Amino acid sequence: MSYAAVVVLYRSRADLQTLLASFAPPELIVVDVGPDDGGADLARRHGAKVIERRDNPGFGAANNLALEHVTQPVTVLLNPDTEDLRGDVARLAERALHGGLHAPRLTPVQRSVHPLPGTWGAFLPALLPVHPVRAEPFRAQRPRTVGWAIAACLAARTELIRFDERIHLWAEDMDLCLRARAEGVRTFFHPDLEVMHRGRHSVESEPFDQLASNRREVIERRLGPRARCLDDAAQLATFATRAWKGPREREQLAAVLKQLRPGFPGPSES
Repeated sequence: MSYAAVVVLYRSRADLQTLLASFAPPELIVVDVGPDDGGADLARRHGAKVIERRDNPGFGAANNLALEHVTQPVTVLLNPDTEDLRGDVARLAERALHGGLHAPRLTPVQRSVHPLPGTWGAFLPALLPVHPVRAEPFRAQRPRTVGWAIAACLAARTELIRFDERIHLWAEDMDLCLRARAEGVRTFFHPDLEVMHRGRHSVESEPFDQLASNRREVIERRLGPRARCLDDAAQLATFATRAWKGPREREQLAAVLKQLRPGFPGPSES
């Protein structure tokens, strides 16, 4: 299967070295947006087309730059902290050839795919003692459609992937999937395909405030104010019922409350 792999780097040389040892895509486009740590030169030695943007235009904008150079019909977006241990990236690309956005299972198992936000079903994880696949689709054992998927590993026909560059980071993958859905393009989850994902490779802390803010803006822009209100309630219920688990969940709750109640102290202020 002929496809292109697009990887955005931000101080990611060590991660990229591990990824490149696990697969050799037919076409590789790498965009380095961080300080020069040797990642760009490493990519060149592996035959990649390399674009250096030290001003860091944002994750979506960096991917858009790479896509301008892709010559293959299918593109797979990959975070540098992934590994193709089973050769499933090419299989994912093959499934994407006929349309749609396609995501594999990320291992160790992660919340990498999600239901459509702003629906009544979004309340299920917070209010029920069990977690049906409809509410937590990453638990599925069979291929299925989902509301959206994170872009740590995401495949589609090249012309279908374009990011909204108003979003510098966080929720740009949700926006991509929701915009595609509005155009009749669905997102598919393939639990029989697996890609290793270590996660958190380019950030030192989790920006819950920015995540919460971007999520609300994307949902309102793509699904409308009613969906945004429903999602606000679902997010509040979800993190309120998880707050006992630890500081991470309490910080997520504080970030949601700060969006709903201006002046409420955020995670770093509480």
